[in-house]
Amino acid sequence: MGRIAAASAAGTAIEFYDFFAYGTAAALVLGPLFFPGFSALAGTLAAFATFGVGFVARPLGAVVFGHVGDRYGRRPVLVGSLLLTGLATTAVGFVPSYATIGAAAPVILVTLRFLQGLGLGGEWGGAVLLAAEHAPPGRRGLWASLPQTGPATGFVLANGVLLALSAGLSDAAFRDWGWRVPFWAAGVLAVGGLALRAALPETPEFTRVAERGELARVPLGELFGRHWRLVLLTAGAMAGGYAVFYTVTTWSLSYATGTLGMPRTTALAAVLVAVLVKGAVTPLVGMLGDRFGRRRLALAGTGAMAVVIFPYAGLLATGSAAAMALGSTAELLAFITAFAVLGAYLPELYEPRVRCTGAALGYNLGGILGGALTPVVATRLAEGGGGPWPVALYVAAIALGSVACFAALPDPGRELASAAPAVATSAATSASTSP
Repeated sequence: MGRIAAASAAGTAIEFYDFFAYGTAAALVLGPLFFPGFSALAGTLAAFATFGVGFVARPLGAVVFGHVGDRYGRRPVLVGSLLLTGLATTAVGFVPSYATIGAAAPVILVTLRFLQGLGLGGEWGGAVLLAAEHAPPGRRGLWASLPQTGPATGFVLANGVLLALSAGLSDAAFRDWGWRVPFWAAGVLAVGGLALRAALPETPEFTRVAERGELARVPLGELFGRHWRLVLLTAGAMAGGYAVFYTVTTWSLSYATGTLGMPRTTALAAVLVAVLVKGAVTPLVGMLGDRFGRRRLALAGTGAMAVVIFPYAGLLATGSAAAMALGSTAELLAFITAFAVLGAYLPELYEPRVRCTGAALGYNLGGILGGALTPVVATRLAEGGGGPWPVALYVAAIALGSVACFAALPDPGRELASAAPAVATSAATSASTSP
């Protein structure tokens, strides 16, 4: 389990590194480089719009790679998704600016961002199923939480590199070539991740389904024929967490540096502290999910996000780096209380024959609802004169909608977490048809 968990978590970290490197670059430098004819605000909005393209691609990636995972095994998903995202991210570092090739520059950038999202849409489902379906049922929450440390690790890697470059280079050098270095490094990380994943075994649950001849012929068709309400509820439940995460880790950087005048390195460091804390507590929350129930923690964490976003906004508005770090940490602790348990909870909702497609599709559709437009909407709301407070209201509304979706989702319960695999499969099948 240690080797399997390490491979799933490392690959997730690498793919989220790729995704976050783009998000941070969009907040800091991509606007003037690729949309120079725009005002500063419009250029930032355009850069955030290309950021959102990755979220639009993620559900499609979930469908494509989910089909592979449900028809041919979880293992091919892990290799294919990592390869696609790694290549697309490395290529971003070589795209000439608008000043060099004109309108082709943003077109290429958007295309590569789409391919990034396509790969990441397949990654999450494959990684959590690798851990969850190998794990002993009574410890599934712990092991399946480890891939959920990947976003924190990826964010720290991406922003740590950008922070070091920002601190060590002049502003002109950073804008000229320094911002490209994290994208070039993605190729090296992808090679290491592929080496880790090359010899992984297939999961026991997929092997059992294949041996019984019970593989779904068209997983997406079966999913929407029998479980469409479950997919929509899953997507709605995810939206609040996505809105919170990208408000704290992406929009806040643009607001702090552009509106509040905070130095770029200071803002990056404040968010970095919060993400480090979030990553460190993720396995602990996974164990609590094994003990107290995953749906219960998801409800509590999502409700806390809606409440804590207001003190977060107040602390951010002070312009103090320490206050920004404190508020970001509090909000991300609420976030991870919900999201650490999802690696085990979402797969439990779907029967094994459509699990890779169902869990990944619901998870990534939530990204469109909560993550794709949040930096754009938040930027417009904050520029309206109300500071971060309208942003807090917007995020709280999305989080409360997610609370309602979690409340409507079935609860396989603590019994499922400790049941034998055959019993778990039966319970999940029943739950997936009950909404």
